[in-house]
Amino acid sequence: MYLKNINLKNKIALVTGAGKGIGKACAIALAEAGADLIIISRTQKDLDNVSKLIKKLKSKCSTFACDVTNYIQVKNIIRKQKKIDILVNNAGTNIPEHFTKVQKKNMEYMVNLNTIATFHLAQLCTLKMLETKNRKKIGGSIINVSSQLGHVGAAIRSVYNMTKFGLEGLTKGMAVDLAKNNIRVNTVCPTFVYTPMTKKFFNNKKFKREIINNIPLGRIAKVSDVATAVAFLASDASSMITGTSILVDGGWTAK
Repeated sequence: MYLKNINLKNKIALVTGAGKGIGKACAIALAEAGADLIIISRTQKDLDNVSKLIKKLKSKCSTFACDVTNYIQVKNIIRKQKKIDILVNNAGTNIPEHFTKVQKKNMEYMVNLNTIATFHLAQLCTLKMLETKNRKKIGGSIINVSSQLGHVGAAIRSVYNMTKFGLEGLTKGMAVDLAKNNIRVNTVCPTFVYTPMTKKFFNNKKFKREIINNIPLGRIAKVSDVATAVAFLASDASSMITGTSILVDGGWTAK
C-alpha cells in the first residue's frame, strides 16, 4: 500500500565515469531496476564490458568513449539522444596533496573535471530532459556523486574538499530552480569505497586501518552501497526528496 518499488522501466539513464568502480555499479543497478542506459567513460574497452552486463539484464545500452571535460563532444552526445530521464553525474577524481604543496596543474584539472564538467553535464542533460513535453508529469532525477568530503574536511584533500563542497551548493541551487519542472536533484556522498581508483591507497595497511577506525560501522563501503542509494534517488520511491544528500558514510560525519 505504501512501499514504492524501485522501478525504472521506460526510463533512460545517463551515467558518466561508467567504465569502472562506482559508475559501473550505478549503471548496472539502474539496469537491474529496468532502465535503459547511456554510458560514458574515457575507455571504450571498459564501456564494452559494462554494456555486455547491462544487455544481459535485457536493458538497452549505448556507449560513448569521451572525456567529459570536452564540452563540445559531450554536447554532441547529449544532443543526439531522444530522451534522458536520469543523470548520474559520477565522473571525478582526487589528487591528494597538502594545501601548501598543491600544484597548479593538479588543482585546475580537478576543478575542471569535478566542478566545471559536472555543471555542464547537468545543464545539458536538464535541457534535454525539458524537451520531453510531459516532463512535469513523469519527473526527472539528477544524482550528483559527491563525497563525505563535501561535508567535512580532511588532510591532504583541500582541493577535493573545495570541489565537493561546491557540488553540494550547486545541487541545492539546481534543486530550487528545477523543482517547478519536477526534476529532482540530490547528491550521494560516499565514504571511502573499494574501487580500482582507491585500491592503491588501501594497499597501505596503516592508511586502511586509519580509515576503518574513522567509520563507526567499522568497514569500508562497497560500490553496491552507493549504487543502491543512486537507484533509490533515481526512482519514484524518492519522489519527495530534492536538494539534499544521502551520506553513505558508515557514520563518518555523525561523529
